[in-house]
This record gives sequence, C-alpha cells and structure tokens, in this order.
Amino acid sequence: MKLLLKHCDILAGEDFRCLKDAYLGIDGDTIDYIGTERPAAAYDQEKDMSGKMLLPGLINCHGHTAMVLLRGIGSDLPLQEWLFEKMMPVEDRLTAQDIKAGNALALLEMIATGTTSYSDMYFETMTAVENAAESGIKANLCRPCQAFSKEDSYAQNHRAAESIQLFKDCHGMENGRIRIDFAIHAEYTNFPHIVEAYSADCKALGGRMQVHLSETVREHEECVAKYGKTPARWFYDLGTFDSPTAAAHCVAVTEEDLQLLLEKGVSPIHNPSSNMKLGSGFAPIPKMLDLGLNVTLGTDGAASNNNLNLFEEMHLASILHNGFTHDPTLMKPAQVLAMATRNGAKLQGREDTGVLEVGKKADLIALDLQRPHLYPNLNPLALVAYAAQGSDVVLTIVDGKILYENGEFLTLDADKIMYEAKAAVKHLYG
Repeated sequence: MKLLLKHCDILAGEDFRCLKDAYLGIDGDTIDYIGTERPAAAYDQEKDMSGKMLLPGLINCHGHTAMVLLRGIGSDLPLQEWLFEKMMPVEDRLTAQDIKAGNALALLEMIATGTTSYSDMYFETMTAVENAAESGIKANLCRPCQAFSKEDSYAQNHRAAESIQLFKDCHGMENGRIRIDFAIHAEYTNFPHIVEAYSADCKALGGRMQVHLSETVREHEECVAKYGKTPARWFYDLGTFDSPTAAAHCVAVTEEDLQLLLEKGVSPIHNPSSNMKLGSGFAPIPKMLDLGLNVTLGTDGAASNNNLNLFEEMHLASILHNGFTHDPTLMKPAQVLAMATRNGAKLQGREDTGVLEVGKKADLIALDLQRPHLYPNLNPLALVAYAAQGSDVVLTIVDGKILYENGEFLTLDADKIMYEAKAAVKHLYG
C-alpha cells in the first residue's frame, strides 16, 4: 500500500525545518518521499491534508499505563506516602484482566494525543504485549524486578525470572514493533545481590534497562545513608548501566552522578508533570542537555500526572526551567520536540524512527492548524511547544498504518475498551 499525504506543512529532518504546502509519501511502513513538489511516483491512495501539519510521532519514554485506573487516587501526597500507602494497596487488588483493561484505556488516550511509541514498566506484562500487537502502536515493555526480603536469593526472585522469560518469548514481536526491556523498579525496592545478578543477565542477553533514579531528595539521601553512595553510583557499581539504560526522573542527581550517566550513555527521562505534582522537584535538564546527555520525555503513570498527554509535557519542559532559572532563552522549542521524538527513539533502540526523513519508518502525526489557538502559525516550532494540545491531533500513523483519524480509532474497539475499563473500576472500588 502506497499513501500520499499532500498539501500539508511538514516538520522535516533533524532540524524540524518547516516545508509549506508539501507532500509526504509512504510505501508500506517507510517514508519514501518528502518535498514541496508533487512526487513523480504513483500512489494507491492520496489524502488532502490542507490546513494540517505533520510532525514525527511522539515517544513517551516512561509510564505505568495500567495506572490510568488509579487516576486521581492519593493526590496531594509526597512520593513515598503516595506509593506505599495509596498506590500499592490498590495495585494488590488488580487482576490481569484489570491491567489489560487499564492498558487498553491508556492506549486510546495516547494514540489520540499523538503518541506512536511508548515505554512501560508494569506487571502482568503479557497483557500489554497483546494490546500493543492489536493496536499497532510501538512499545518497549518490561516487567520490573523488585525484592522485598534480602534473605531471598536471586534464584528465588520470581519477578526477575518473569522478566527474563518475557524477553526470551516476546522481544522483537510484530516485526520489531514490540520490544522487551529489562527493568529495576528502584534502588529502594531492591537489594544489591539481586540487582547485580539481574544486571548481569540483562547485559549477557543484550537487553536494554529501565530504572527509576533519584526521583526525590529523600530517596537519594536514604540511599547515601544505607550504602554510602548515591543511587546513580549504586547502579553504576552493580553493573546496571553496562546495558543501554533509561533513567526516569533524575531529580536529585549530583554533578558526579551526571558524569556517570554521561560515561555510560544513560538516557535521562524528564517527567515534569509528575515531578511537580508529587513535589519531587526540578531535574537539572538544562545542565544535562549542555553535557550532551540524551534527554527524553515521559508522562509517568496517570496516578501521578494525571494524564498521558505528551504535548503537556513538552509545554511544561519548555517553560518551567526558564522560570526556575530566570532565563527565557534556556529551553528551545526544537530541543524539546527532539526530546519527545528522536531522543526517545534513541532511548528505545529504534534508530529508524523519530524523525521525518526518507527511509525512516512512517511514524507520524498530524495537527489541525484550523483550531483557533493554532492561528496564526508564525513560528511552527513555537506553535508545537507552547500552543498545541493533544486534542489537536487528527491523524496518527505507525509503520505506515493509520491507527487514528478524525476522532475514530481504526485498530481498537473504543466502546469495548471503555466497557471493560468501567468493569475494572467497579471491581477495584465497588
């Protein structure tokens, strides 16, 4: 199938140059033409995209999608109380059916707001694998390793065993659309002997790693009190960073921590909504960018955000650091869009996406420029960073396949998903 999108604005290439009244051609799952002249080749289908702007699909690099079912619980609490007193008691009641329903509900939200690939850390991970296969979205999924008794051996840790088996069974499914990562939930939910052995297995199997890292000052300082080292040094010494690693939050990192991340090529994930809602603080994102770290964006779970709208994360990432430092020149719109697209693709190990170029995968979205808040379009990058909303997305394409168009989901049964989500909420809360 060959599809031509015509008469649209396109944010093309790594510099997001804006082409006006342009054409983008798709052959199968790949972009085969971008330009302002009509291509000579014939296409099976053409779509007039007048008044629309194409940009790379957004990549949500950190979340816990099934937690949409916990949206609104435990608001106004700091992280530790929120997690252990509010979240975990409800999560203990979740069934595999509940988790599948929550993940599917999250997919509706993400696809409709422009996310074409996401990374997720949760249990009952096969439910997310099944949903990703059906929906057409790209996903880096993992079953996190945790340990709650230091007396247990690595061989006894069923979470690590489940994670490794999932990798062996599912990594690379759907022509690589579904990837399985390894994951260590956090330093404070693990013990050194477990983390060291699990990290070694990840490296031996050629996996990628997801972790929570120094999300709060309390987490950071308690690790120093226990081990005499920061969480970043703790993971570094245990071999975790010897595999390509995605580190969520990184709020309380030190200068030395940042050098460790740089040395090992760790990709920090900025979660501005979650960090501010939980009162965790401000990650040193400008410093990370200056160092050359591959900084990305994530929503975190909807229980701490409370949505999965990456446009909101871009907006916050664009403005909050300027305000915090009293420097309006600090964060550039192009930097923030890169964090949400090509940097995320690099974090996920997907070098064939994240940018609109010939030869890249056709993972893209379209914004409706006819919305009142998107006119006039005098600076396209500023428009995306400061004005665009997830609700402005009118087309979502992954691997050349249309998943969502003008409010209609083409690969998922939205009515069925809402029905099952309501049943899960009833089960959880009565």
